[in-house]
Amino acid sequence: MDLSGRTALVTGSTSGIGFATAEALLKAGATVVVNGRSQERVDEALAKLDGDVRGIAADLATAQGAAELIEQVPDVDVLVNNMGIYGAQPVFEIDDAEWQRFFDTNVMSGVRLSRHYTPRMVERGWGRVIFVSSESSVFTPTEMVHYGMTKTAQLAIARGMAQAVQGTGVTVNSVLPGPTLTPGVEEFIRDRVGDGGEAEFVRTERPTLLLGRLIRPHEVANLITYVASDLSSATTGAALRVDGGTAPTLIP
Repeated sequence: MDLSGRTALVTGSTSGIGFATAEALLKAGATVVVNGRSQERVDEALAKLDGDVRGIAADLATAQGAAELIEQVPDVDVLVNNMGIYGAQPVFEIDDAEWQRFFDTNVMSGVRLSRHYTPRMVERGWGRVIFVSSESSVFTPTEMVHYGMTKTAQLAIARGMAQAVQGTGVTVNSVLPGPTLTPGVEEFIRDRVGDGGEAEFVRTERPTLLLGRLIRPHEVANLITYVASDLSSATTGAALRVDGGTAPTLIP
């Protein structure tokens, strides 16, 4: 998978899946733009990465933050819409502001960037837009309905955008990770099962996870890198699972 000469922007890439994706794209030869909400987190990520990489701090949950990033990086060949938040809360206790916060962060961040970058990819005849969704998009978690809603929305947006750019050399896809062992998920596990750890969480909270363990960030990054490459040229408008078999469905 050779991405030499390509520029990739990975949002929310100071840790977890985003960081692993930035690392994988760099290894494939891409120039990578790392993004996070604080300059401190961006600088910490840059210090751990080798290759042609730069960092931009911007809060993409806001239109202003997206505009600031776009001003500094007007064009990319690969856009990985990875930025997102999650958290457990009883569905009937989620107020309007929290629904809106999840939508702005998980959905509108990707919409704003895709709206800018995708037409420019079309003009050049090549591009990759990737929404990092979740198995929660098709298997709504009872404890995170607001999160699942945003992940389902990403599938619809990615499919619609793929249809809008058909035949142009630009592809738009969604990648659906399952429970992945990131720093944020480690904290989530402690909140859910205390000191039981990964094994207890899988046994009690994710019994359909056929892998029998949590996914590692680099395993998700491997699929994203493939989708970002020339090798995936016939894959577009798709929802690609890397969920360890968590969602008990055949499609997607």
